[in-house]
Amino acid sequence: MTSRFHPDLAAAADLPRVPVRVEDLPTIQAIEPIALHAPADVEIVDVDATGAAGAPPVRLRVYRPAARAQDTPALYWMHGGGYLAGSLESDDPIAIDIVRRLGIVVVSVRYRLAPAHPAPAALDDAYSGLAWVFRNASDLGVDPDRIAIGGGSAGAGLAAALAQLTHDRAEYRPVFQLLVEPMLDDRTAVRTDIDLTFVRGWEAESNRLAWEAYLGQPPGMEHAPEYVVPARRKDLSGLPPAWMGVGTLDLFFDEDLEYARRLELAGVPCETHIVPGAFHGFESIFPDAQVSKSFVTTAVDALAVALGVGGRSSTTPSSW
Repeated sequence: MTSRFHPDLAAAADLPRVPVRVEDLPTIQAIEPIALHAPADVEIVDVDATGAAGAPPVRLRVYRPAARAQDTPALYWMHGGGYLAGSLESDDPIAIDIVRRLGIVVVSVRYRLAPAHPAPAALDDAYSGLAWVFRNASDLGVDPDRIAIGGGSAGAGLAAALAQLTHDRAEYRPVFQLLVEPMLDDRTAVRTDIDLTFVRGWEAESNRLAWEAYLGQPPGMEHAPEYVVPARRKDLSGLPPAWMGVGTLDLFFDEDLEYARRLELAGVPCETHIVPGAFHGFESIFPDAQVSKSFVTTAVDALAVALGVGGRSSTTPSSW
């Protein structure tokens, strides 16, 4: 059973395969992440941004180097969790790691979760938070011409959707998309031709539930709400350059490669990093594996190049 997994990830053969169920959602969403004490070299502040019309305020978490400087690039980050789970706290380690490696500002957003808040609630929250970052760039010491957006899994899908929405509204211009194993296409949830033998980290059953909860309709229907499913957009021209990383055993592998291909065809540079034998979230499940460390470093290095800063090795183990 281990022959298809990357050698560093052979233990994945023993991972339990437990899909998310509707009855599990209240418990999953009630889980409180372990509180993380702010390290001495990173300043962490929570703020509230004005939400969309009729929506509640949006909580943001700002991470800055303790030794602050002006005209610093920034990354606006969206957590994963299939639009069903996740929080600001759950991605503290990712944000702190990036701040330490690159010396930039990171702002993470808490967006509303499905099924209580179906689309476009998450995207509305993400846009409101990004608007706050741009409007407050001077106070944050951030260069408004060097703000990237990114995320992991559903957060990466949300980042891709946000790139499309910001392009069309033309109010703010993020310069880069950091897409880590993005959840981009609801039509994957109705495919029957995917070999699921070695899929780990995010199951097909969970994917169907997540998309239905987020869309408010069964996945794979002829029409989907605008901006909600990034892969459904026909014209990808004019979007910010992107970096995309995904493993060959990820349920999202096909949809991610297709989106990257379409970005390139539309004239949008997209560096695609493929990890043979890796599954969804491998870098978080096995953070000490060399392949995981290499994956995270590659992603951060791509961000560093896009923002024009020098990267350096992390001083602490990653937990992406």
